[in-house]
Amino acid sequence: MKETKTTASSAVRVRRVRAADIPQVIALDARVTKLAKAGYWNDIFRRYGRQRSEERFFLVAESRVDRSAAALLGFIIGEVRAWEFGSTPCGWVFALSVEPKMRLHGVGSALFEAISDEFRKAGVDKMRTMVARDGHLPMLFFRGEGMIAGPYIQLEKDLD
Repeated sequence: MKETKTTASSAVRVRRVRAADIPQVIALDARVTKLAKAGYWNDIFRRYGRQRSEERFFLVAESRVDRSAAALLGFIIGEVRAWEFGSTPCGWVFALSVEPKMRLHGVGSALFEAISDEFRKAGVDKMRTMVARDGHLPMLFFRGEGMIAGPYIQLEKDLD
């Protein structure tokens, strides 16, 4: 994996997550979603930060300019999935978050590019994600990165 990504407006280093990053991941997610989910993120780290690293990717972004701050700027998580509903292997992104004050500074793009590189190295040539219909910010971001509607439609049913 390339360790660095430089964007026009910021210098961002993208690397694999470490155990020491998890408290910052938990804090960033809580700031963005307004929900504290420490157990969830510790489980995600166990599954995506430590196991099957050739097909699962938990990446974090940090500043290359200000290493003294050691602040996590964002994270992205995905994996290579195959054969569900007849789909050939592809990369799935299921989490992406960027520190709100760092949005529009290239952090999300650096993370997206890094996970795209990892998916290519894993042998896949397609990437997918899901976005809430009213999720305007994620929709704009992913479309700006070249993602378009795919061949599958999500269906759901309440189980009450």
